[in-house]
Order: sequence, then C-alpha cells, then structure tokens
Amino acid sequence: MDAHIKRVYVPMTETGFYILLCLQEPNHGYGIIQKVKEMTQGEIVLAPGTMYGSLSKMEKDGLICFIREEDKRKIYRITVLGREVLNIEMKRIERLYANMKEMKQ
Repeated sequence: MDAHIKRVYVPMTETGFYILLCLQEPNHGYGIIQKVKEMTQGEIVLAPGTMYGSLSKMEKDGLICFIREEDKRKIYRITVLGREVLNIEMKRIERLYANMKEMKQ
C-alpha cells in the first residue's frame, strides 16, 4: 500500500468505512445507503452526494471497482487494496475498543 492511500484512508471516515464494509458483496450506491441505514438503525444516513463522491474517489484510488451496470445503477465491489485498507481500519477500531474497555474497569 502506498503512502498516499494510507495517508488519505487511515483512519477512515465513517462513510468510507461503511462503503468498504458493504462492498464485500457487490452493490450500488443506493443499496449501500439503505444497508448502512439498516445496520445503524437509522443513526447514520449517507447523503447521495457524499456517497457518490466517495465511490468515485475510492474507484479512482483502486479501493473499489466497477463490475457492471444493472437498471442504470453502477455495481461496485471491494478490491484487494480495499480489503487491506478495511482490515487496517478494523484492527484500529478493535484496538480502540479494547483500550476503552480496559480503561472503564
């Protein structure tokens, strides 16, 4: 992973995290918006402008890739680089959670 990717994506925004998390299975922007809303019980609602801007940037940076179009919707999936970034972020979140639990005791 090059320095640019690490600098831009680690730590990740919630939007970036949820996009990569959802794209472990092929999906489109609106599908991601709905999935995140469902996963967070409506606490996080991704705005379309934010979503599509993030998808475009992540595709350009190689974290996700376009795989096909269905009913005028672009379907994306996570790439190997995207999985690497997501795994780094998940480990970071796990460390934060473990530290928080340790300090609460």
